[in-house]
Parts: sequence; C-alpha cells; structure tokens
Amino acid sequence: MEYIHHYVSPLGGITMASNGDALTGLWFDGQKLFSEMLPERHMEKDLSVFVQTGRWLETYFSGKAPDFTPPLHAAGSAFQTEIWDTLLTIPFGRTMTYGEIAGLIARRHGLQHMSAQAVGGAVGRNPVSIIIPCHRVIGSNGALTGYAGGIERKKWLLEMESRYRPQ
Repeated sequence: MEYIHHYVSPLGGITMASNGDALTGLWFDGQKLFSEMLPERHMEKDLSVFVQTGRWLETYFSGKAPDFTPPLHAAGSAFQTEIWDTLLTIPFGRTMTYGEIAGLIARRHGLQHMSAQAVGGAVGRNPVSIIIPCHRVIGSNGALTGYAGGIERKKWLLEMESRYRPQ
C-alpha cells in the first residue's frame, strides 16, 4: 500500500508518497508524470516520514539548506538511481549541466562518452522533486530546460537558493 500526504508550499500544493517507511514520491500537484508515478491504490495517512519531509520542506523554503534528508526510496533502474544519487551531491544554490553529469557518469564507468540526453531522461523521471534536486540541472548554455514541475517553479527555486547560498 502506498500512502500520501499533502503539503502547502510557497509554490502550490505538494503531494508526498510513502511505502510506510520511506519517501517514494514528492510532486507539485498537477505536475507532469505525477499521475503515472502515484500508484492507483493509495490512502492518506499521517506517517513519521511525512513529518520529517514537512520539516525538511519548511527548512528549505525558509532559505536554508536542510542538514538532514528524510528516508528515501526512489524506485527506478540502476542508471536512473545512479543519476538521482548524483543529483543529491549538487550543493544548495549550485547547478550542474546535463553534460557535466554525463561526463561524471562516463568517467565513473570508464567510458569515453555518455549521452546528456540519457541523463536528461533519468533526471526527468525523478520521483522525489526538490529533495532529489533535479531543479539544479540546467542546459549547457545555462538555459532552464525541462522541469516536470514547470519552468517558472524551477526558476523560483534556483533564484531562492542563489539568494541564500552559503558562500
């Protein structure tokens, strides 16, 4: 059974999902792919992981980098999981390009090249928005490309982080 909980953010409603132990999803209400990622069978329930996630979001939206991460279980392929783990290393207030991530993954695996488009596909399937910071990935020319929650939200998140970024 999957459980859900709702949170009201400065950017609109957020739905959290959990398997009962860990956070399995976090989406802006109505965002692209949301309905595909949320299991048909789910129920609203208060869980400690939702309390932790709410604290994380409150800290984040107050302009501070949270010093903890709620338990996460982002289900995906080995490649997707590797990309999502890499996203977790991008510091608050910083960005990386799809190409930089592709280069990092290629070097990690001893490859000459990795497709930035493949990285983009995995980034776009991130089930735990904001906490796994896919909004911190930008195009090679600095363009704010692709964000399932909407480009305006991505812009807001990046601007908020840059205002409060630790020096």
